[in-house]
Amino acid sequence: MSGERRWEIGIADELYPPQLRDLPGPPRTLYVLGDPRVLSAPSVAVVGSRRATPYGLAVARTVATVAAQSGIAVVSGGARGCDRAGGEAALDEGGVHIAVMGCGADVVYPRSSARLIERTLASGGAVVSLSPWGAQPRRYAFPRRNRVIAALARALFVTEAGMPSGTFSTAEAAMEIGREVLAVPGSILSPQSRGTNYLITVGACPLVDEESIEVAVSRIFGVLRYCRVPPAAPEPDGLEARVMGALVADPMRPDDLAAFLGMQATESLAYLSGLAADGLVERLADGRFAPSANALRARSAIVHNRGG
Repeated sequence: MSGERRWEIGIADELYPPQLRDLPGPPRTLYVLGDPRVLSAPSVAVVGSRRATPYGLAVARTVATVAAQSGIAVVSGGARGCDRAGGEAALDEGGVHIAVMGCGADVVYPRSSARLIERTLASGGAVVSLSPWGAQPRRYAFPRRNRVIAALARALFVTEAGMPSGTFSTAEAAMEIGREVLAVPGSILSPQSRGTNYLITVGACPLVDEESIEVAVSRIFGVLRYCRVPPAAPEPDGLEARVMGALVADPMRPDDLAAFLGMQATESLAYLSGLAADGLVERLADGRFAPSANALRARSAIVHNRGG
């Protein structure tokens, strides 16, 4: 990032994004790498769990894809999990990504986000921070960072969040300044979806499928998506359809799936291993199996096309 031009933008500067003035006590100075003009562009924030499930990653990519294909910039915290998935999806579609950091704009944190930051800058986006150049990440900086994420965007999409979750500080900041908060529901049996489900109960707009995401973006920004979902692959049938349908509803361990299907645990494990080899499922850290993000995206396309 050493070759990128550095900007220090004061609150009275012409390049200062006007929407940040909606915050109580708006930041006096922004430290920016890349193109500072994109900070004032119409944008959505895509945020969620750092320890995302394949479901959360697929949802983040779907939201960011719809936004990018509608000509709307995507704002995220650049962290691993849902934020990174959203940023990468926007860039994959030729869109603009804005990363808001909890450290200096010239400091890559976490290191695993280095490629995302490089692509963001190379694609005409921006990396912005409230912290001076070279500042290392500090715990107190992230709630301040979250307020900026909420204020830069016209709407906040929460893709997956457990309880407690740092995502709530972003949602609270958005609600305080009148930004629309939208959330994607998940299984009531999934700890990773407790936060998003809760946000819906307190007023967040629920997004129940890809079409509802597209409608929300169109309603909020007055734009149309220029590229719809490509034709979906054939829908699975038989045992694969039962297994994938069960795992979408609730990720399972091999013995739980065996009981559901009425087979031996060894048979269930062998079948799941085959689906994993085909890229259809993946094993979570707690030993459960869940549909992969790619499989969930394909399933979303099937539902979307069936509805159209």
